[in-house]
Amino acid sequence: MSRTVNEYDLGDLVRCDTSEVPFTNTAGTVIDPAAVFFKVKDPNGTVTTYTYGVDAQLVKSAVGIYYVDVNANVAGTWYYRFYSTGSGQAADEHSFTVEPSQF
Repeated sequence: MSRTVNEYDLGDLVRCDTSEVPFTNTAGTVIDPAAVFFKVKDPNGTVTTYTYGVDAQLVKSAVGIYYVDVNANVAGTWYYRFYSTGSGQAADEHSFTVEPSQF
């Protein structure tokens, strides 16, 4: 079945990352911010927050690039946000849809 880029099947592991919009300083140089956070809200409204260096789910793959693999275990629209504080302060939000299963 053809799906849009942000559409997944129930039970997929969805990688949310900053690869398209890495963290940068005011000069545009890719950097690691002072503190990096990730929030995800499932279709039921449950919000989970991860902190880099505290929670193993929030992983750094390269300078300025971070990711979290989300267990898409609820059908509907999911929202997520990467944000940082201190040096390299920034924020970016996205969403994806999880299709219901017939099984």
